Amino acid sequence: MQSTTFHFLASIMSSSSRHAGMGNLSLEEASEGLKKLLIHNDKDEQLSKELETKIEKLISELLGTTQTVRRILGGFQSFKTNKFDMNPALFRELAEHQTPKPGEAFTFRNIASLVPPFNKLRYSGVGAAIEYAVVTLKVENILVIGHSRCGGIDKLMELPEDDDWVQIGLPAKAKVKAEFGHLPLDEQIRECEKEAVNLSLTNLQTYPYVRERMARKALALRGGYYDFVEGCFKLWEVKTIITTPIHS
Repeated sequence: MQSTTFHFLASIMSSSSRHAGMGNLSLEEASEGLKKLLIHNDKDEQLSKELETKIEKLISELLGTTQTVRRILGGFQSFKTNKFDMNPALFRELAEHQTPKPGEAFTFRNIASLVPPFNKLRYSGVGAAIEYAVVTLKVENILVIGHSRCGGIDKLMELPEDDDWVQIGLPAKAKVKAEFGHLPLDEQIRECEKEAVNLSLTNLQTYPYVRERMARKALALRGGYYDFVEGCFKLWEVKTIITTPIHS
């Protein structure tokens, strides 16, 4: 019994480490095989408790992988059936080009909705997304949205200030501490969720292509805050004066 157990377990672990299926076994078959080993273990005292723990962990990992893959595939199938197949003309048009308008979003997600100040090298990922949206797609609106119970803002208010991404949000944190430091921490966090949006709107104006299009009144910046606890959404505009660029 013990040699069979180790042989089967070694086979599963080898296949699992390659992240490429289970050899000739499906994930479901492998999980069922491991469950049978646990059943046999009730009758065979030779199987160690340590090995039993490893088997239980593998079952959990295998089932978790299966559920994750199924969710991804199921989500795509739902999109294909309910969206793609129902609007073939729209998706043929989108395949040719993108011209998103309000409500048709070109979305970029960043932790705590923080947009860093312009820096070609340090924050190239965020900068590339903004540049593509503004310069290539020529979007007319940029909306930065924060939300209630934001884990990123929660960590910003609590973590030491040496993490790189935390440093981006320090001005928002400092302002909240100065103005609302007398309030309980959970209320400070709520204020910072909104102030981080304002900080991002300020930082967006350090991007030269954003400034230029704003000066030409071809681009507007807006902030938003979604409170899913109260079930409300707040929206505000950026009021700023930017002169038209002077070319020599």
